[in-house]
Amino acid sequence: MKLHPLLRLLIVGTGIVSLGIVGCDQQRNFGADAGQQPNTNQVETETSGTPQGATTETQARALDVPYVPTPPAVVEEMLQIANVTGDDILYDLGSGDGRIVITAAKKFGTRGVGVDIDPQRVQEANQNAQEAGVSDRVKFREEDLFETDFSNATVVTLYLLPEVNLRLRPRLLEQLKPGTRVVSHQFDMGDWKPEKVVEVEGRTIYYWVVPEKAS
Repeated sequence: MKLHPLLRLLIVGTGIVSLGIVGCDQQRNFGADAGQQPNTNQVETETSGTPQGATTETQARALDVPYVPTPPAVVEEMLQIANVTGDDILYDLGSGDGRIVITAAKKFGTRGVGVDIDPQRVQEANQNAQEAGVSDRVKFREEDLFETDFSNATVVTLYLLPEVNLRLRPRLLEQLKPGTRVVSHQFDMGDWKPEKVVEVEGRTIYYWVVPEKAS
């Protein structure tokens, strides 16, 4: 049977359009199926970044305090308000790139320890200490500050968050000797009244001295 040329074109065109519709539907279904499947490579990458033996609690604490560097002028004032000297042992809890500990060592000869749960920050701090020429007077630990022994500190510096300060306060009062100086950038410690409050470039610095323990 011979078909009129116009009718033949109409049939062929309809077939092409139908194929196109089926192709689009198949592509949409493939995309939907792919979205329902877990990305195993991504899961492996995220998991492999967790230190071996790390607990869920430790991983959660890593997110307690985001890394925000303390401005140099605030670092200087924190050390001044605490009257830091070469006889002190300074612990910076949440030490980031190590700038407070390093500045104290460089300017006053202070021995210092920085504590941070982020291995990248610890590595950066060690490199900065080496470049500043104070590696013999400072060290940095990759530790959870809630598990750190800082009982030999004479000065403790902090730039944490209000809720973290409050959780940490009992450990400070329990571990630190009377007379130990505590300086916090930006956040206080609830009803523990500071002895000094100083403003620097729109930032607040709080200063306490650990009291004699009740008998």
